[in-house]
Amino acid sequence: MAAPEGYIQVAHGSLTVNVPRNLFKGNECTYDSARQAEFSRLLRSRYPWLTEGSLEVFYRTAQREMLSVKDEETCGRNGSMILEKKGDLEGAIRHLKEFLEYDPDDADSWLALGNLLCKAGRTEEGYKAINKARSLF
Repeated sequence: MAAPEGYIQVAHGSLTVNVPRNLFKGNECTYDSARQAEFSRLLRSRYPWLTEGSLEVFYRTAQREMLSVKDEETCGRNGSMILEKKGDLEGAIRHLKEFLEYDPDDADSWLALGNLLCKAGRTEEGYKAINKARSLF
């Protein structure tokens, strides 16, 4: 069963929890500390056997799941942007290319790829990607 709108599903052992998406903020899906504290109280009230260590593992899993969901929703652009921020331009390019194999009609991702290729000094490839994006708009 899919998570309701505004939530993601996170599994922790045999426990599956619908986690509110607004628990995370920004492209890197960092936690909103006030919302996390509130959600932790809710989890502890419903599942009193969860230890502090279990909650830490749960939140790391939730963050990875949110990053994955956000990346799928943006056809790889979110993950690519994170890699670029970390200075891994080639990784960002590779990441976008992988997603474009599955959705070759995503104009925004072609445009992002073109920009990354130009930043990497591969302008001829970059312009081809940008032109591909234009043809899809």
